[in-house]
Amino acid sequence: MTIVVGLTGGIASGKSTVVGMLKQYFPIIDADQVAREVVQPPSPALRQIATTFGAKVIQTDGSLNRRLLGQIVFSNPRQLQQLNQIEAPLIRQRIITKINQWRQQRVALGILDMPLLFEQNYQPLCDVIVVVDITSHLQLQRLMKRNHFTKQEAQQRISSQWPLARKKAQADIIIDNNGT
Repeated sequence: MTIVVGLTGGIASGKSTVVGMLKQYFPIIDADQVAREVVQPPSPALRQIATTFGAKVIQTDGSLNRRLLGQIVFSNPRQLQQLNQIEAPLIRQRIITKINQWRQQRVALGILDMPLLFEQNYQPLCDVIVVVDITSHLQLQRLMKRNHFTKQEAQQRISSQWPLARKKAQADIIIDNNGT
């Protein structure tokens, strides 16, 4: 039996650091990477995104301009919902396929690294849920530094996710990542 550990937390909470420590021991499904895969040119999802949000979100090489699309969807909840309706079913299908591959290969334990685990209702696919916790101030500072966001851009991204307190309330394990 494969144990699926759902690893989540807020944006810039340190999930990638935790995954970096675990990947030498366990297979990882990186939901962000899966999300990038489903919009690779010439995917149907990429064409649908261009139709929905305009050709301006496609770069000259045919790839998705993620920064511009992010500016559009994170400033308008309705547009974020439209993007999720395009991408979410494809992402879920790929993740389920990968988990089923683990089961066929009799992998003992695998990690699903999923920032939006709760928001996208992936809890039923997980046996254990781990939340990486961080203070809101530190989260904001890390996100602004890492992504070169203004304070407003960073706050928009943070507010598009569930509050960490809500995630922690549903966690089996909480990792405190408020240190240096």
